[in-house]
Amino acid sequence: MKTTFNKIIITVLAAGLLSGCNKFLDETPKGVLSSDQVKEPERLLTATYAALGNDHYDVPFSLWPYGTVRSDDAYKGGSGPQDIQVFHFLETANNITPTFDEVNRLWFQLYVSISRANTTIRTIQEMGDFANKDEKMAEARFLRGHFYFMLKILFKYVPYIDEQVPIDSYETVDNRALTNDALWQKIADDFQYAADHLPVVQTEVGRASRIAAAAYLAKTYLYKAYRQDNQERHAVTSINHTDLEKVVQSTDIVLSSNRTLETDFGFNFLPGQYENGTEALFSIQFSKDDGTKFGRVNLSDVLSVPMGLGCCDFNKPSQSLVNAFRTTGKGLPLDNYNTLNTFNVAEKYDPRLFHTVAIPNLPYKYSAKHVYEESWTRNPSEYAMYASLKENVDPDCDCFVPMVPFYANTKNRIVIRFADVLLMRAEALIELHRSQEALPLINQVRIRAKNSVTLMGYATDKMLIETYKNGENIIWNEENARKALRWERRLELAMENGRFFDLVRWGIAGESMNAYYDVEKSRRSYYASSHFTADKYEYLPIPEAQIRLSKYLYKQNAGY
Repeated sequence: MKTTFNKIIITVLAAGLLSGCNKFLDETPKGVLSSDQVKEPERLLTATYAALGNDHYDVPFSLWPYGTVRSDDAYKGGSGPQDIQVFHFLETANNITPTFDEVNRLWFQLYVSISRANTTIRTIQEMGDFANKDEKMAEARFLRGHFYFMLKILFKYVPYIDEQVPIDSYETVDNRALTNDALWQKIADDFQYAADHLPVVQTEVGRASRIAAAAYLAKTYLYKAYRQDNQERHAVTSINHTDLEKVVQSTDIVLSSNRTLETDFGFNFLPGQYENGTEALFSIQFSKDDGTKFGRVNLSDVLSVPMGLGCCDFNKPSQSLVNAFRTTGKGLPLDNYNTLNTFNVAEKYDPRLFHTVAIPNLPYKYSAKHVYEESWTRNPSEYAMYASLKENVDPDCDCFVPMVPFYANTKNRIVIRFADVLLMRAEALIELHRSQEALPLINQVRIRAKNSVTLMGYATDKMLIETYKNGENIIWNEENARKALRWERRLELAMENGRFFDLVRWGIAGESMNAYYDVEKSRRSYYASSHFTADKYEYLPIPEAQIRLSKYLYKQNAGY
């Protein structure tokens, strides 16, 4: 059983730290403990960390419906289009409206989490000097930055509420008070403070470190660099080199630490001894046997368990994603890759496919006792036969927690890992016209992929991958480097719920998704009317319920 500090069950205190959110609820919370009543920064901070896991399967902080299902990497899954229909609309870019309850609750729950961070920050400020004050403040600001980052990539324009805003003034903060660029800078400021004041190594597992803050700071500046300065449009108008230089500077901190890639790609997605490994820079911690009925389990991803093992077969890798792992005779990605309608045993694939996607007749999570079968698929006629592996566990693991009809697990969920940092740095270098410096970074990720066969001898005859060699198998100019980088992000980070946000950042969401729909319409009938409307579907609508609560101060995103 994991016993890290942020697994503590917060009872009255945790429920009470929502005092800053009554304006969003439009009702008075019961049993609230304000910062005047609670003057213990560590308890407040623990409650803020606890917010990382305060989500639900239809309000998931992993963002799988928003970052993966909304992209070309996955089908919604479940029993059919009516099963959590809102996610079906997101998948097919159809009928997306500001009245979706799931989206409204996600907005609300993220602001609940921000309120906890603000309460912690405000209390620390009011207490005067005490031991490790700056460090505690840095942890709280890191967590606030994390929750605002999620809101930003989901909605683009959100009200920025910090610890200085009185609770009774929350509803007066306009969601357009800050420009797109200024809002990114607010988030960057939190991560910068964290990077400046956190220790390189934390004594307790689960706490944010300087390395994690630097990685998140790099990620924030990478997003900020792709400017979308027109308020009503989302097209990329320029790429700011000053921001890209900050990406390079921040990744310098991570690369100069002792953090590295895991020796095997698959180790990142295993429980127990593999959790909080050298590659995991910041992870959300889960546990069981803590005195509650089921424990602190991962509710975000509980629906992705195949029906052959539990419930409910959501978040299913697409045929496009499986095809993306195909390699040529030279071990490189294919240009014309998306031509097969099923996995082909006669072809060669990037080894990462078998760590990412459950394929019929192959072991599930490397277990010879559990061979994945097509019959485990709930609705194969609509959602094909694959299942997602990274967030799931071997059902024989004591971390597999039955919550009938659901089956959860207590494996950590990595928020940001070292491979992502390498690829962010490579992307910044390419856009700074330094593509030659990006080549070894991308190859470092591919070399690890090539060596990631420890767990799956059963698939060695199906795997082929090689590094990029300038002048031999590729002409490494800026255009090809950019293409290789973007491809590498898709393969390395597949099903980790960032794909759609990458497409939006690069300004190619409409182009990519409509190309995907054009092919998928011949595979899945429910895509028949799918069309991605640019300058609209890149972001979610501001929930109508929140606009009403603001007395119509909030301005709706373009197109809704």
